[in-house]
Amino acid sequence: MAIPATAAVLWAAAVAALWFGQERLLFRPSTLPQDHRFPVDADVHETWIDVPGARLNALHLKLPNPDGVVFYLHGNGSSLQGWFVDPKLYRAANVDLVMIDYRGYGKSSGRIASEAQLLDDVRAAWRQVAPAYAGKRWIFFGRSLGTGLAARLAAEVQPDLTVLVSPYASMVQLAAEAYPWVPAPVLRYPLRSDLALPEVRGAVLLLHGERDTLIPISHSERLLSLARSARQARLVRLPAAAHGDVHHPDAYRDALATALRAALAATPLPR
Repeated sequence: MAIPATAAVLWAAAVAALWFGQERLLFRPSTLPQDHRFPVDADVHETWIDVPGARLNALHLKLPNPDGVVFYLHGNGSSLQGWFVDPKLYRAANVDLVMIDYRGYGKSSGRIASEAQLLDDVRAAWRQVAPAYAGKRWIFFGRSLGTGLAARLAAEVQPDLTVLVSPYASMVQLAAEAYPWVPAPVLRYPLRSDLALPEVRGAVLLLHGERDTLIPISHSERLLSLARSARQARLVRLPAAAHGDVHHPDAYRDALATALRAALAATPLPR
């Protein structure tokens, strides 16, 4: 009887460690000094978003007369220094680009403490951005970690296009695949894209590498099946891509450029 009792104690200790240590597992920020200068062009401006207890740093590509804006929510590592690297595609599409760093990332202050806080921060950032783009097209873009945030915000705001790159159906499902011994209620960041996406009325583009072992492409297949309108949702499979290099193939850029053109040409969604 001693062995089962010992195993139960070890299991309980591991579950407790996961409960209290989720932020260290999920979020891998790189920090930047407050006097850091980003190597960006003159049409990219640094800005700040005030949220309760913290300030979020952001970069904003501002074109002379844009047709819309891409609101970009990046992955769980690095910072704006590593993510804001390719504005040419958005210039070519004539859309502005806004990208934020979450709490504790880059020059942003504070630390992430809950899913509700993280979502509230994203909402606050969008509320600051949105008034400048009234009457224009709205595109929400999430990559990896950011896909769950983008899907939830899209369900609430209804942008013209939602782009999800390497998305998970939910962190619940992803955690169950990686840690089948962990009870689902232990996960404090469920990030249920599978519940949010059916509420999104606009076009949806999913991009996923077939060699992705971190978030298997089956998650995108699941989300595609849940999209509100099959005519408005598309999954682009990238056979040679994994997780970190999903943006490298020409097919990725071509699909994104095509989706942006279509969103800008389509009749805007009523809001």
